[in-house]
Amino acid sequence: MYQSEIQSDFQLERELPLHRDAIYQLHKDAFGPGRFARTAFRVREAVGAYDALSFVALSKGHLAGSVRLSPIKIGACDALLLGPLAVHPDFKNKGAGQLLMQQAISEAGKLSFSAILLVGDYDYYKRFGFERVPLGSISMPGPVDPSRLLILPLCKEKRLACQGLVVANPAAL
Repeated sequence: MYQSEIQSDFQLERELPLHRDAIYQLHKDAFGPGRFARTAFRVREAVGAYDALSFVALSKGHLAGSVRLSPIKIGACDALLLGPLAVHPDFKNKGAGQLLMQQAISEAGKLSFSAILLVGDYDYYKRFGFERVPLGSISMPGPVDPSRLLILPLCKEKRLACQGLVVANPAAL
């Protein structure tokens, strides 16, 4: 599917308060109650989403998916924690997730953050430039499968500063 075909199927917008109930239901359906115990969720919960970097994909007025980025510190590095990226089952494999990721990365790159960190499937996220975090260089404040800890440098010069413990960064909001 060509990029223009994908874009014609979905309308991207910044997340608004009117989307929140549908997004909550999407997260509930996609990730279940176990999401509250996950380390990445706990970090995001401590800071909230960066409004300017939270997007929805709509199809004929229906929520197809959403993505949020939250400000964090990785050691001395100002970074973002991606997530969750969620796509409604009716729109899986139709390009909504790809468009949301491209939009989030593009907009994040315009700001002063050094990197985007996420816990996810390398085979999916490598297409966007994410790479596995070198073992031991970044630690989350709870259990995470190290093979699923991925990073996308937004600022190559500051990439080496992105080492250490991940903490929420509400001062960046």
